[in-house]
Amino acid sequence: MNNYTFIQGGVTAPQGFTANGVCAGVKAATSAAIAKAAKANESAVIPNGKRDLALIACDKPCTAAAIFTKNLVKSDTIYVTRKHLANGVAQAVVVNSGNANACNPDGYEKAEAMARLAADALGIDENDVIVASTGVIGQPLPLAPIESGVNALRDILSKEGGTNAAEAIMTTDTVKKEWALQTVIGDKTVTIGGIAKGSGMIHINMGTTLSFVTTDAAISADMLRAALVEAADVSYNMVSVDGDTSTNDTLAILASGYAGNEAITEKNGDYKIFTKALTAAFKAVAKKLAADGEGATKLLICKVSGAKNEQAAKTVAKSVICSSLVKAAMFGADANCGRVLCAIGYSGAEVDDVKQIDVAYQSASGEILVCQDGCGLAFDEAKAEQILLEKEITILITMGDGEATAEAYGCDLTYDYVKINGDYRT
Repeated sequence: MNNYTFIQGGVTAPQGFTANGVCAGVKAATSAAIAKAAKANESAVIPNGKRDLALIACDKPCTAAAIFTKNLVKSDTIYVTRKHLANGVAQAVVVNSGNANACNPDGYEKAEAMARLAADALGIDENDVIVASTGVIGQPLPLAPIESGVNALRDILSKEGGTNAAEAIMTTDTVKKEWALQTVIGDKTVTIGGIAKGSGMIHINMGTTLSFVTTDAAISADMLRAALVEAADVSYNMVSVDGDTSTNDTLAILASGYAGNEAITEKNGDYKIFTKALTAAFKAVAKKLAADGEGATKLLICKVSGAKNEQAAKTVAKSVICSSLVKAAMFGADANCGRVLCAIGYSGAEVDDVKQIDVAYQSASGEILVCQDGCGLAFDEAKAEQILLEKEITILITMGDGEATAEAYGCDLTYDYVKINGDYRT
């Protein structure tokens, strides 16, 4: 039984939080306008451009935690945020899109400057600011638009501004990713909300692309981090669009404590309720991230059952949705079970007997078994094509080795993926 309910809202849904997003001019599309504005000593905030700077703030210091990419090449924003969160406290998040602030000689100084600009605007300690960036790697980050943008944001932070913040962190995303839900801990209603971005360079290996989560639960920083790791492991970490792990992956959470529940300081029943709700939210967002993969036309969900253990189930599911051949077949509505079996075979998962594997495809148009006991079956090709022409396709794999299960989320591989990434900078 679910003890949570999804509600309207996003990162500002929990008590204590406000946010907004503006076009500060960080993105290359507005660079000429920024230069003109700077020359005329005018504001660099351009109201008719794409939003590219977001600010999230709480009216009090929060317990906070974050997890980050395992890519050895990291944006300097990660090093600054990790330092700021060493004491488990944060009060604001500042994040830009259009520039990753990664692989730059002055990246660390620029990330610290971003935090300082946000702190000065809000009148808080700069060590209580989480900073993040996303966009083009290896390009110097311009600070002038961020300074003007932060000052503009200070004056328009609101409960309604969360959706603008969700838009401001988008790069090649085609839709905003925001969510909120409520659960009951003790006799108190606890709200959790968040925003996320991600479309390309997604092979998540820690928590997510960029995602910022808020809650009014009373919970310690240690338990926040434990809940993040546990929830992300079966949701965000099971997403892959293109097999490339980002340099900037950051999943951060702030908890205001305004819900008034008894503080969660250990892995008790309240912790389980909180983590279950967080996991449900993250799985919903994981599907949105996968469905909005660059150039994607279909969401792919791989469900594995009967695996020897959970690690084997997860490894198989992730291998299948990462396979370029499987992804291309799904784009072409080709029910080729050989590509699925191949991906299982090289996954490195502990598999007792490949001759026990069954594979089926499922969608709103029905279900069809294409492989039984490790061997391809004769099947109705027209029915299979109809199933695979839907926007959401589930690949069902039964291993026959045990009782463990797992899900992974991906998308099809289309011509547009190459086009988008061929001209990404230009």
